[in-house]
Amino acid sequence: MSSPVGTSASIVVVTGGGQHVWAMINAIADRVGPVSVILETPESKKQLLRGRARRQGWVSAMGQLGTMVLSRVGKRLLARHGARLIAEERLEVEPRPGQEIIQVASANGPECLQAIQKIQPGVVLLNGCRLISAEMLRKMPCPVLNYHAGITPKYRGMNGGYWALASGDAQNFGTTVHLVDAGVDTGAVLKQVRAQPKRGDSISSYALRQAAFSRDICVEAVSDVLAGKLTTIDPGLSSKQWYHPTIWFYLWTGLRTGIW
Repeated sequence: MSSPVGTSASIVVVTGGGQHVWAMINAIADRVGPVSVILETPESKKQLLRGRARRQGWVSAMGQLGTMVLSRVGKRLLARHGARLIAEERLEVEPRPGQEIIQVASANGPECLQAIQKIQPGVVLLNGCRLISAEMLRKMPCPVLNYHAGITPKYRGMNGGYWALASGDAQNFGTTVHLVDAGVDTGAVLKQVRAQPKRGDSISSYALRQAAFSRDICVEAVSDVLAGKLTTIDPGLSSKQWYHPTIWFYLWTGLRTGIW
């Protein structure tokens, strides 16, 4: 389906930061136009843990925290692989000099909304930030898109690439750009791309690998909205929300299948 959108050429990216995010921002800036970045302060580990414990129980929350810690350790231990990936894919993973960055406490906070309303962008792209509330979404002055590191709706939530591989579904190792609604990665799909991880990739580097092969769809989706085109597709897939794997699942799966 297609629908009309606004014509403002301004682009806003709301994010919590990260090398994979800056790779995407720099690609959009090169191929579409200047990007205003709203950088939120990530939730503390304590906040994350409490939130997950409320939703899933303390056992699962602690297990997921273990995998997150292991992943961060893995990034340091596998830094040479990450550097090689960045060089081979020609990713620019740091903010450029002069990049406009607006610091906010939360993507759902009033200062974030005020910044967006002041800029009056033609499109807002979310990439690695908090889930936007329905109230916040209603006040947005333009279409809001989300870059998701997984194929939706089959791999909504966290670590979509990892879960595709761990589920024996490597053909759905990919990413999605979709419209944002009140659900978790449930918005209508605009673009999807699939590829494969490479030798040495793991949960510590999947985000960078996915960013490398997903720059085109982010550029295309943003460009389409600014050009007044907004066409959705139906992937024809079942829907499921996934979370961080627990440390015991991650280690057992890695030892059994070699998928890390």
